[in-house]
Amino acid sequence: MSMFSTGILVLTSPIHTLPLRITSALSSAAQLVERTLYVHLHPGLNLGGSSQLRPVFIPPAVDISTLITRLYSNASDVCAHLDVRVLLTNIHTPPAACGASGPFPTPQYLTHSPDVLLTDFPLQDPAQSSQVTQCLQRYTGRCYVCSPDLPSVLLHPQMEELQEEEEEARLKEPEEKVGGKPLETYTDVVVGGTFDRLHGAHKTLLNISCLLATRRFLIGVCDQGMLKKKVLKELIEPYALRVQRLQEFLRDVKPSLQVEIVPLDDPLGVSVVDRLLQCIVVSEETRKGGEAVNKKRIENGLPALVLHEIQLLKDAHHSETEEEKISSSSLRSRLLGTLLTPPKAKPHLPLHPYIIGLTGGSGSGKSSVAKQLESLGAVRIDCDKLGHQVYEAGTGAYRRVLEEFGSDVLDEDKSINRRALGRKVFGKQERLKALTDIVWPEIALLVKNTISQAREEGKKVCVVDAAVLLEAGWTDMVHEVWVTIIPEEESVLRITERDGVTVEDAKHRLRSQKSNSELTEHANVVLSTLWEPEVTRKQVLKAWNLLQKRIQEGDGESRRIVKQYDASVPH
Repeated sequence: MSMFSTGILVLTSPIHTLPLRITSALSSAAQLVERTLYVHLHPGLNLGGSSQLRPVFIPPAVDISTLITRLYSNASDVCAHLDVRVLLTNIHTPPAACGASGPFPTPQYLTHSPDVLLTDFPLQDPAQSSQVTQCLQRYTGRCYVCSPDLPSVLLHPQMEELQEEEEEARLKEPEEKVGGKPLETYTDVVVGGTFDRLHGAHKTLLNISCLLATRRFLIGVCDQGMLKKKVLKELIEPYALRVQRLQEFLRDVKPSLQVEIVPLDDPLGVSVVDRLLQCIVVSEETRKGGEAVNKKRIENGLPALVLHEIQLLKDAHHSETEEEKISSSSLRSRLLGTLLTPPKAKPHLPLHPYIIGLTGGSGSGKSSVAKQLESLGAVRIDCDKLGHQVYEAGTGAYRRVLEEFGSDVLDEDKSINRRALGRKVFGKQERLKALTDIVWPEIALLVKNTISQAREEGKKVCVVDAAVLLEAGWTDMVHEVWVTIIPEEESVLRITERDGVTVEDAKHRLRSQKSNSELTEHANVVLSTLWEPEVTRKQVLKAWNLLQKRIQEGDGESRRIVKQYDASVPH
């Protein structure tokens, strides 16, 4: 069967059996849906019975909360590529006048329009198939805005084999009793977090907060100072994008809630001054933060908030350097070595050799990465060494430097003393520009000559190892920009140990260079040498292997264009 972009999975299994069936249902759904999977919970729904379907409001209960946690945990394990969203359309206290049921509300719009309907409803008689799919279409169409003739898939036959395996595994585990204890709800609920690249743990926190909140949901999103100590903070999505994704997710999950999102510039934020708040949702990890909020609220003469604690989700795919729980920092570390932004088309550059521009701040491990790429087969072009060549006696740059800065920058052997020259331009922007205007074009010329030689030798990849790649405007010479980053405190430590300078000198050197954030803005690929050398080696190998695929795809596209051109030329 063909793949669909977006699907709605209607789970109908009774509440006590659903935990057993979630993995099977998600695995089956993931074979059909490739982008967004909405999950509609309606335990006990009979799609094979009466044609008169009525909405049933399911009161928020502890077992629903447990089920949502299990669902996101399993989704992160078996279909991490899917954007899974559990919808709370029918999970709320029923309207007083209607009892447990009533008229269907106005169908809800979803951000992504569904292409397929899926259900785990067990088909007792194959002859019922048509009736069940029609019933599923009617029911889903009354809950959500979707085309009345969407294809429907009954997952039950596909799930049977998986189900047997799952139940065998389940027998080996202690039985988990799921009760029907009601969940305490609150008019106003608050949470705080970074919410970078929404993942299963975020979605669990958000969904359960939506279950608890009946009127307003207040979210503090980390910004500015709150991001300083985050791992790989340069790869955190911009604040506006994180807010946009939160709003979109919550609009799908529970559109009836009043959602307020505010920037969080300190650990406590508005939670210590908002009188209307009743509950704060925390994890085992952030419980102390919740307790700090309550301490400050009491000091401010406000009632303490109820602390509702949710469990952390374990990450089945974590590596040795990553946290055991599902976390944004682990997801950011997995981006290292991958293509973050597609390279811009540069028709003026031949595709062979493919040229990588590698840059990074002082102490970032740029040169060690360049050497690893060289060992994998790239031609390394060391711009620092080329810079030394530019200053050699007899070159045009040598003569122009003496004219501009005087002969007192020469050593006894008539070679240019780069330290003496450095003192003449240090802290003087205009003088520094005068020097770089002489030197950088000459280095660029040597780089181009080396690339031409590599092309003649049939080399596939060149790496231009250049600390000033961006400042010198050399990005036009390369197909992609790769950047190495490490935290400033680690850079300072490395510079002081390597060069024997003071901490203040190391910090001054770093301040004179582009920051990690500025470098990352221009990067197609980001690498970090923060961890053990073996971790860096794996990153570089991943980046190299993905690069080879891009080069092959580029070659294929070039051949296609040439073939197309040849076919259009009259013979």
